Amino acid sequence: MANKKIDFYFDISSPYSYLAHTQIRKYEKETGEKINYMPIFLGGLHRLADITAPGLNPLRGKYLIKDLKLFADKYKIKYQFNRYFPIKTIQIMRGAIVAGQNDYFQNYIDKFFIAAWVDSLNLNDEKIFEKFLKNMDINYSDFAKKLSDPTIKDELKDRTDTAFKKGIFGAPTFLVNEKMFWGQDRLEFVFKEAKK
Repeated sequence: MANKKIDFYFDISSPYSYLAHTQIRKYEKETGEKINYMPIFLGGLHRLADITAPGLNPLRGKYLIKDLKLFADKYKIKYQFNRYFPIKTIQIMRGAIVAGQNDYFQNYIDKFFIAAWVDSLNLNDEKIFEKFLKNMDINYSDFAKKLSDPTIKDELKDRTDTAFKKGIFGAPTFLVNEKMFWGQDRLEFVFKEAKK
């Protein structure tokens, strides 16, 4: 029996989404199954849910950095906490919508996760953002116009609103068989549920 569809709600700003992403790519390679990547704007979702991001709380933020390193070591992946955290990702996530309408979505997501959580780039800097896109052979002028397109802005907002209406309050979150799992450390349960 084929595995059920897994929806992966994520934002590049979330280091735990990065950890989940690395394990999802591994899962996809091993099984041939494709996970449905669902870009949302985490800042907007937190506002809807009246939640303060854990990384913005000094005590939790200090613990979070150690916790992320524990999992990165466990997974044997490259990782460093971004020196410019918090990352303002509204343009990046709008870009994910644009990329999804083209043939470079997977490459776009892979590269931005690495830029944020391996190379620790300052993605809040518009010049670095522009240079990064150009290095992906994306026409920045055309891309920037699409980022300003109200339909792209509305699409990201609608995706975020829809996620909230489904009970999603953070990233990464997974939906499979109408069941919700929050956190990259729940992937074992996600993959098990998908096999039912």
